[in-house]
Amino acid sequence: MAQVLAMILAGGRVGELDVLTFFRPKSVVPYGGLYRIIDFPMSNLMHSDIENVGILSQYRPFELISHIANGEPWDMMGRQRRAVILPPFQGRGSSDWYKGTADAVYQNIDFIRLNDPEIVIVLSGDHIYRMDYRKLIEFHIEKKADFTVAFTRVSPQGSSRFGLASIEDEDSRGGRVTEYKEKPKSSNLEWASLTIYVFKTDLLISALTDNATNTSHEFGKDIIPMLLKKHRVYGYKHTGYWGYTRTIDEYYHTSMDILGCRPKVDIRSWELRTNMANDSIRDRKPAFVGPSAEIEDSFFYCGCSIEGTVKRSILFPGVSVEKGAVVEDSILFFDSTVKAGARVMRTITDSACTVSAHADIGDPADKLTVIGMDTMVPENIRIEGGVSVHPKLKATAFQKTRYVAGEVIQ
Repeated sequence: MAQVLAMILAGGRVGELDVLTFFRPKSVVPYGGLYRIIDFPMSNLMHSDIENVGILSQYRPFELISHIANGEPWDMMGRQRRAVILPPFQGRGSSDWYKGTADAVYQNIDFIRLNDPEIVIVLSGDHIYRMDYRKLIEFHIEKKADFTVAFTRVSPQGSSRFGLASIEDEDSRGGRVTEYKEKPKSSNLEWASLTIYVFKTDLLISALTDNATNTSHEFGKDIIPMLLKKHRVYGYKHTGYWGYTRTIDEYYHTSMDILGCRPKVDIRSWELRTNMANDSIRDRKPAFVGPSAEIEDSFFYCGCSIEGTVKRSILFPGVSVEKGAVVEDSILFFDSTVKAGARVMRTITDSACTVSAHADIGDPADKLTVIGMDTMVPENIRIEGGVSVHPKLKATAFQKTRYVAGEVIQ
């Protein structure tokens, strides 16, 4: 295969993920009871034998830097093998915070030139999917494409948040892109961009340089339409699972796809890797399941202690569910505790939260409740579905005994 350099767009925060991204970029939001979202593109790269990776970081990068470490969890160590965090920087010339996805890569052109690849593959760090990028790159080379975009089929209804394209049916893998619209309000186009781009290196550098003087610097909005006018732009049709995690509801539903007897996201067969040396995972005791525990269709890992009821839920290492507590249809991040007699329904708690005794959180058929990290929910409180609780709140910050949908506790 041609010499390939991967660039992962991993440094952004989206407000739609609410309190889960107050202190971390969206790419390292915990997923699946043990992993982080960025583990999917990183594992895909490892299985595709692409082991030279630049990771573009900007928003609150500490957790991302800690998770990626030196790239060793994905075997990215050695000659021509590395995973490098690329934050914004100051140099002799003009520099700034990354002003968009295209500008983030543009500010690291020197890194691209240093590696001298034949092909650059640019990936989003916040999608859930499995892909062998070698097949995508083989398609790109075989079609003699200048630029190739990976797409997945979506329903035209409700797809206005994506870049959409029309693709010729040259073969089952895809064909020439004949039309592209970035987040149209209405469209009959049915192929949505996965934010996976394959470039000839010279073309990427040229396109980013031409775009640098513009006021907008996005691959979807600016680079794709510009290249479509003059170059051979191809669309590769991805037919497997693809999960979007931009909003709380999308993150929740994509997470729950790991459950069931036939999960849509089978993280075992996908051979997903993560950083097992991370402090939130390493040195944990084995999980403890007490005699009073009732567990149904749930994931839990090392360090968990379950003596209550857990149904259709995902528990990260260190979670404790005490005797008499009930957790259903929920996701509890690292080291969260649900005290005796408490009830948690359709709720996401960030790390180190405590739901005190006899608190009643969420509703089984209502909007999601989201609780920010390191928050102490007091005893005997009622928080309905659709409430957002800010991080690091003490029990004294809760001024009422009942909160209804749409309220924000801060």
